[in-house]
Amino acid sequence: MFLVRQALPKDIPDLVRMARMVYFINLPPNEELLANKVEHSQRCFKKASQGLVSGTLPAKHARKRATKGPASAAANAAGTAANEHESDLFMFVIEDSQTGSVVGTSQVRAHQGGPGNPNWSMQLRTKQFHSATLGQGTTHTVAQLHADESGPSEVGGLVLQPSHRGHPLRPGKFLSFVRFHFMGLYRQLFAERVLAEMAPPVTSEGDNIFWDHFGRKFIPVKYSEADRFCQHNRKFISELLPKEEIYLTLFPLEVQNMVGVVSRETIPARRLLESLGFKFRGFIDPFDAGPYIDAVVDDIPLVKQARTLEVGKPILAAKCSGHGIFSTLDAEGNFRAVEVHAEPVGSKAIRIPSEALAALELMHGDRVGFSPTKAPPPIEQPPAAKPTPARRKRVKA
Repeated sequence: MFLVRQALPKDIPDLVRMARMVYFINLPPNEELLANKVEHSQRCFKKASQGLVSGTLPAKHARKRATKGPASAAANAAGTAANEHESDLFMFVIEDSQTGSVVGTSQVRAHQGGPGNPNWSMQLRTKQFHSATLGQGTTHTVAQLHADESGPSEVGGLVLQPSHRGHPLRPGKFLSFVRFHFMGLYRQLFAERVLAEMAPPVTSEGDNIFWDHFGRKFIPVKYSEADRFCQHNRKFISELLPKEEIYLTLFPLEVQNMVGVVSRETIPARRLLESLGFKFRGFIDPFDAGPYIDAVVDDIPLVKQARTLEVGKPILAAKCSGHGIFSTLDAEGNFRAVEVHAEPVGSKAIRIPSEALAALELMHGDRVGFSPTKAPPPIEQPPAAKPTPARRKRVKA
């Protein structure tokens, strides 16, 4: 069994180690930056727990629907942070229950940007040219800088230790899905739409071919440095990158072939999100051309089906007909989640195995958050060895 919990200061060495495995803007391989993110995340979990304890979330965290006019801009600003470091951030880690070691991490941000602080991307479009005189034409893909001030929620920072990839209990899937389970339970904290910036191919030295042919011509620093600048402020993007249409067909073919492509390690994460309804809608990262995929939050099954139930008496896993993610969040902001077999008791209660109750620190009659999931395939047991026939003793005449 695996346990997902909120990231803690003691996890920072593990987070730094995992951050060095990938090149994620939201998981920098910097101890100080990660310590700040973990501290911020802890405050946000506690805020969410205070909303749960009081029965309703505080009004200042209420979800704002976009409307027209200057009055709505002020209202949206109240619910969408003007700076990404002020937006609610929830960082999760996953522990292997057998070893107690942290083997992965993921995160969800309540709002990425907002009014006056856009989230930047590049929008892809197709342009066609035709000459009646020559009877010939060409088709070109163009990209143009795009500012999104709607403040979507964002999932990212998903890393699983290589030793646990392909594990029969699918910890990577659990680590990804727990974010949407959390969004469903604390729906008021999050936006109408959720975004995922997918990681593109990056060299072992931390370089990106699209950045080298485009971004670096306007922002004369290395790709990793530009990513680091984004941890503090993204204003330089609109100040330095061109706002005109960029004809991607003018780039070398190897650059064109990288547009909208994810790294090999990111393919499973993209497939998981697409299974939940995420789609690519023609937006890419302005630095590395990685695809942005998104979904309507309320259309995601894990969000739509999340609810709180009463805990019934313990039950053996073999006697369960269901499966799902279960979680608790106490008044101090301590979050714990497991994914196990379960047996519903009517529509308001559910029974789970005793080891899951222990991991969640729950007792019969307590309340637990629940989102149904599909059970992993049973772990195949090696065939039992055939018994060796007993040798008959030779009896002397």
